[in-house]
Amino acid sequence: MRHAVSSLAPARGVAMVEVLVAVVIFALGVLGLVRLQATAVKMSTDARQRAEATFLADQLLARMLIAAPADAMSFRHMADGTVACSPTGSASTHPVVTDWLSQVTAAFPRATAAEQQVIVSGSPPDEVTVRLCWRNGEGDTPHTLELVNRVQWP
Repeated sequence: MRHAVSSLAPARGVAMVEVLVAVVIFALGVLGLVRLQATAVKMSTDARQRAEATFLADQLLARMLIAAPADAMSFRHMADGTVACSPTGSASTHPVVTDWLSQVTAAFPRATAAEQQVIVSGSPPDEVTVRLCWRNGEGDTPHTLELVNRVQWP
């Protein structure tokens, strides 16, 4: 007895290959979406941190404006050095600055007071530069924000 050979016999494994190709394409699409989501979360975190850093720098400038002009130079904190996140100089003991530094380290847990910089310059002192520095992780490159403002004390 002879069995009739079906015309579909050569195509028996084709459906399985089509399914495997579809699964691979679907998996690549899902991986792309996961990567897109991770990038969106990172960018959102960066934007939130920059907004927080800008708020903190602006808050220090506002607190300096209501202080006595004679105290201007006492706001200087680690005011020497030009390398970001590695300033040198003496730390400020002014209560406004020390309070502000604790707010910075509370907002950015991996930031240290020694990495922040407040420069008061001019004669009479009328220009303030605030440099904030923070990291998100142990090996993360530092994020920085620099705000320069002219201050006119009353």
